[in-house]
Amino acid sequence: MPENTEPEVGPFTIGDPLASPSNSVEVPDRDEEWTVTKGFTWVFRGEGNSHLTRPVIIADGFNHGKSDLKKLYEFLEGEEYGFLSALRERGMDVILLGFDNRTASILENAKAAEATVREAIARRVGDQRLVVGGFSMGGLVTRYALARMESEHNDHQTGVYFSYDTPHRGATIPIGVQAFSYLLPRGLDLKPHPFTQQMDSAAARQMLWQHYDNKTGKTGVAPEREALLTALDQVGQWPQIPLKVAVANGRGDGVGLPEVKAGEVALRLDVRYPGTTFYTQAQGDDVTVAYLKRAFPATEKTITTSGFPELDGAPGGTLRTYGILAASMEEAGGDADLRHADVCFVPSVSAVDILGFEKQEDLYAKVDDLDPDKSSLDAFLCSPTTTAHTLPTEELCTWLMDHFER
Repeated sequence: MPENTEPEVGPFTIGDPLASPSNSVEVPDRDEEWTVTKGFTWVFRGEGNSHLTRPVIIADGFNHGKSDLKKLYEFLEGEEYGFLSALRERGMDVILLGFDNRTASILENAKAAEATVREAIARRVGDQRLVVGGFSMGGLVTRYALARMESEHNDHQTGVYFSYDTPHRGATIPIGVQAFSYLLPRGLDLKPHPFTQQMDSAAARQMLWQHYDNKTGKTGVAPEREALLTALDQVGQWPQIPLKVAVANGRGDGVGLPEVKAGEVALRLDVRYPGTTFYTQAQGDDVTVAYLKRAFPATEKTITTSGFPELDGAPGGTLRTYGILAASMEEAGGDADLRHADVCFVPSVSAVDILGFEKQEDLYAKVDDLDPDKSSLDAFLCSPTTTAHTLPTEELCTWLMDHFER
């Protein structure tokens, strides 16, 4: 490769595992398909139901581009626990909600959730109240949609709202990784790399607790996140009518990833981005979290943070952030020295809306020992072990289904 040619890096994103099932599962014929504003749905009726009777709306999470409902079905059914078949065996009708653009504003995608609620009410036979929620970002989309409907005095006829490892108080992707996304080459269509688009998207800016702004080189709360928080305030933060329940993939005993110690090398790259090094997040001021180097166009910068807690090893649902990045660089012909593949993505305290995580002591709080009234949720459950973000486990899914039937 000529030295003045920027190396090609294949398309990759770092988002919810919902779009990356590890097992191929046969997807049954869907009973109905709906096209709604900003989205679309696949409907699978519960066992013995000839019509839509007990609707459970499950909204997709965050990733690049349009939702892939086949992959979403495979993930929710074919990983550790078959959540969708379990719902249908209980006589519940599964409605998978996909978005035309998963990186669009949460406020915009809430229109798809509202439209799906209305469609379910119109098609439902009987008067069984709906169950509405989602995995990861889908839980935020549906939370806002239901709250907005109530604020506008629209009857959503929902009995239970649920979220599954949703970043109610924010999610975290290492600042060095966010900054690195802007060093990736454009495609042949001259558009930014998919990962660049993803990190710079409205949804990412809204969900991430702290966002790296490539234009200013500064890290902070993005204006889009401030707008989301304001919008939630304007509709009362949460829907008030339904029972509100949530589960977290992270533990509730204050234990996260003890092997991920602060300030260690997480990943070092060579060849394509020679010497580029990412460090696990440490506390303190002017803490180096990444040294970034690109051969062409020549770029070299050090990324620092100040006032951050030790995020990467914290209790929470994990994302294979550095593992995905390392694999992508190796596929592009580079070398990767991977030390920590997985890091915290949605802290447990965020998933159950009980504390913010700006402070170290709050991030590592023992959720199980806290007063549950500190949360806006009516009930919640943390995983007994640290599990991957959005992974359906039997314990978490069964707990949710039991609450759906109350």
